[in-house]
Amino acid sequence: MEKFNETIDRRPAVAGKFYPANVEELQKEIDIFFKNAAPKQLDRVRAIICPHAGYVFSGKITASAFNQIDANREYKRIFLIGSSHHKYFDKASVYCSGNFLMPYGEEKVDMDFGRKLVENFPEWFTDDRTPHLNEHCLEVQLPFLHHVLRKNYVIVPILIGTAHPSVCKQIASVLKPYFNEENLFVVSSDFSHYPAYQDAKYVDSLTKDAICSNRPEKLLETLAENERKHISNLQTSLCGWTSVLTLLYMTSSNKSLKFHAVDYCNSGDVKYYGERDRVVGYWAIAVAESKHAAEDFYLTEKDKKDLLKISRKTLEEHCRAGRVSEVDTATLSETVKKNCGAFVTLHKRGALRGCIGILTAEKPLYKTVQEMTIAAASHDPRFMPVEASELPFIDIEISALSPLKKINDISEIELGKHGILIEKNFHRGVFLPQVATETGWSKEEFLGHCSADKAGLGWDGWKTADIYIFTATVFSEKDFW
Repeated sequence: MEKFNETIDRRPAVAGKFYPANVEELQKEIDIFFKNAAPKQLDRVRAIICPHAGYVFSGKITASAFNQIDANREYKRIFLIGSSHHKYFDKASVYCSGNFLMPYGEEKVDMDFGRKLVENFPEWFTDDRTPHLNEHCLEVQLPFLHHVLRKNYVIVPILIGTAHPSVCKQIASVLKPYFNEENLFVVSSDFSHYPAYQDAKYVDSLTKDAICSNRPEKLLETLAENERKHISNLQTSLCGWTSVLTLLYMTSSNKSLKFHAVDYCNSGDVKYYGERDRVVGYWAIAVAESKHAAEDFYLTEKDKKDLLKISRKTLEEHCRAGRVSEVDTATLSETVKKNCGAFVTLHKRGALRGCIGILTAEKPLYKTVQEMTIAAASHDPRFMPVEASELPFIDIEISALSPLKKINDISEIELGKHGILIEKNFHRGVFLPQVATETGWSKEEFLGHCSADKAGLGWDGWKTADIYIFTATVFSEKDFW
């Protein structure tokens, strides 16, 4: 593997060809593309797929893709992934020799991160910069990125040189821990090359559907089927198929991620330039995390109010009369009747007054809430049982929990989103997701305190224990009354 230890910035390869080299002209074009592009339709966007043709042909579609990202987010890294057009090599090339120079200025590259990829995974990544020097597929994304993001960012430019799905899968396995809300992935690919106008629309729709299925094998099958159709002049259905496939290998196991087709055209739609007997297709596709991510259920506002009313009635009956009424389930949704774990937390004038919960989904949620309300009021060993005289001053908070997911890498933990269970032998410790937010702890502190304070395993005990994550839908009486 050739090493490049000196800093050498990459100069533009296609300025003045694919897009204007003059800064004012470039900005004017970009403004027009965004004015005509599809508006923002999605939240929690983790990745976009956008074209890399000359701007006159695909600029509007690229703008539609970039319109979906959160312009005010402070992303840790922007991963730019494309398939090499000029050089074949059975790895991925990370540009980590310097920054990308553009007509409007410098795009900062996270060189340290890129070099670590190469050092830690030399069988899949190389720091050979030569594939990048004349490549256009990543460069053309940068003016759009620069236009949209209002916060500072760094890029990780990756060119995939292999044509083997198995290598793409290995590359994806390395990058997957970074596919989270801290980072954004921009995947560069055009669609069909050189069929007639209507044939392009047909085959591009098939390819788009395969991608949106979020199934790598479906994409490979569709590309093979498209080839077997012998469509006149169709040279490829997806020129950056290795890059898109790598993305699917990262996303397919996460059912909370959904692919959304945002905008489409082909070069035949471009006035004055587009010929319809020989076209190239362009899709804008965004990958967004579902609002109901990784949960088997979603609680409506009515569900939350019903559960809080059940908890309040249970608390008052238990503290005043030592009994609990049966719940009338006629008006409850099916979601509230599903087996689900939950925690109930009691606060008195803002201070913790009791908190008990169960992680496993053993009983219907409404029954779990009833039982945990009684437990929080009477069986939290840190407090005396709640008395009737305290009821007017107590607020109830409920945390309905998703199923547990065992993890092998703590990079999967998202502070504020995930709660944790640390387990080893007969030792168990649990923190709800909101603990990290309330304390401001780092991930290591979150794990260390749970391991030491809750599980009794010591500060570093989590390193040899089983770790599970879960999400929580958290709501309280203060949210509604």
